[in-house]
Amino acid sequence: MNLNTAATRIALASLLLCGLQAIASAAQPAAALAPLGTQPAAEIMPKVEFVFEERVTLAPAVVLGETPFGRRQYIGITGGTIAGPKLKGEVVPGGWDYQLRLNDGCSTLSADYFLRADDGTLIHILNEAYSCGPNVAPGERYYFRPKFDAPKGPHEWLNRSSFVALLEVEPPAAAADGKAPAMAIRIKFFQVK
Repeated sequence: MNLNTAATRIALASLLLCGLQAIASAAQPAAALAPLGTQPAAEIMPKVEFVFEERVTLAPAVVLGETPFGRRQYIGITGGTIAGPKLKGEVVPGGWDYQLRLNDGCSTLSADYFLRADDGTLIHILNEAYSCGPNVAPGERYYFRPKFDAPKGPHEWLNRSSFVALLEVEPPAAAADGKAPAMAIRIKFFQVK
């Protein structure tokens, strides 16, 4: 092949590629970006969908007491019920809610437990929160960041979604045996869309 012919072909191919890129850029103008920190448009704002609610029954708190990090305690999870449009079942007894009231008045909470869906599937859940305000009390609301670990199958959608949860403390009710009041919380789970 002649050197002039090969060089000519390379030059023509290069010009053609540049021309195609120029036509493509002219046909698709660059999207203008809003200034940093501008309120996003309503159509791109996250939305949430209610998926289920838990009523979790609790054992009395076990208080370790004041530590160099704050006041530490844990609360045993004794069971509960799950109801909602996307998940039904029960809270498996045996999990824990670990709490640390920091010296600055804020708290960290980490609840680690299992759910059993109505089809028998076990699902691990870890609820975590950091809040600054009063202690958890009846009528108070707190937000959590739940994370799920579900096996492959009908509930694996829990692994691939983002959630926010709202915790509400139920007023104490008399225990069935008439002794200490039974403690329970309700947690509403919302899928971020």
